[in-house]
Amino acid sequence: MFVDEAQIVAIAGNGGNGCVAFRREKFIPRGGPNGGDGGNGGSVFVVADEAYTTLQHLAGKHHWRAQRGGHGEGSNRHGRNGQDVHVRVPPGTVIRDAITKVTLKDLAEPGASVCLARGGRGGRGNTFFKSATNQAPRNAEPGEPGEQRTCDLELKLVADAGLVGKPNAGKSTLLSRLSAARPKVAAYPFTTLAPCLGIVELVDFRRFVLADIPGLIAGAHEGAGLGDEFLRHIERTRLLVHVVDMCPPDGDPVAAYRTIRDELAGYSPVLTEREELVVANKMDLTGSDAALDRLRHDVGADVIAISAVTGAGFEALTERIWAALAST
Repeated sequence: MFVDEAQIVAIAGNGGNGCVAFRREKFIPRGGPNGGDGGNGGSVFVVADEAYTTLQHLAGKHHWRAQRGGHGEGSNRHGRNGQDVHVRVPPGTVIRDAITKVTLKDLAEPGASVCLARGGRGGRGNTFFKSATNQAPRNAEPGEPGEQRTCDLELKLVADAGLVGKPNAGKSTLLSRLSAARPKVAAYPFTTLAPCLGIVELVDFRRFVLADIPGLIAGAHEGAGLGDEFLRHIERTRLLVHVVDMCPPDGDPVAAYRTIRDELAGYSPVLTEREELVVANKMDLTGSDAALDRLRHDVGADVIAISAVTGAGFEALTERIWAALAST
């Protein structure tokens, strides 16, 4: 299951209490205060870890609680510090405060981290309060409470290029042919129910990450179909690879192209300004040549002709993607 949203409650540990104690040894009267400080409470961190690709592991655990600090003891023994808790998430996870909706951190890079809840400071023991005028203090501080925060986690896949297009345009087939990824492929719409990543290997040890986004339909940016759920994953891609079926059921590839462009603009105008490669797929079918001419005329740009089934045009396509990524 691909899970790209989760909510967690981060609860930091309370600080330990300071201790009130006095030195008690034979032949040493009035030994003075020796109460130790309390330990600091543990904090809750979120860390981007490449070992994870979805937020599914958070589905069954909402509360993440760090350890409290130990209390101070006599003989100036300080309480131990509470252990921190690290919540592991995939790179590309955006952390937002669930109440204020303020973005706390965008963990785009592996190893990036953010503290969600800071542990409470330990209280000071009575040794700290000893002075020339107060040589036997009988007061100590309680530990401070740890912070608590509810956060929304939203995963946006990190990919160099993203395949977009209408359902059954051939995006999943193309990704499976260009990489080792194995998305579901079938002869009916919406076979891709979740984004899928694949690494495309080129000669001379070149590679790039390609994402297959579930098919979009008219009204996707308003929630129609599956597009509203997964359009966010296109935002991180540097290049859009627009796959157009040259022999769609409605017989108009130009209209299919314009529908996707309208949905991208409706979701975020920034996406319409992103560099785009238009790919004419299913060129092995009858009537595809005339449709290609019509698409090239209406789009006003070069269109790369391929067949995801036969593999025709793959080398030209991957080299064009590489060149476009190198220039961004």
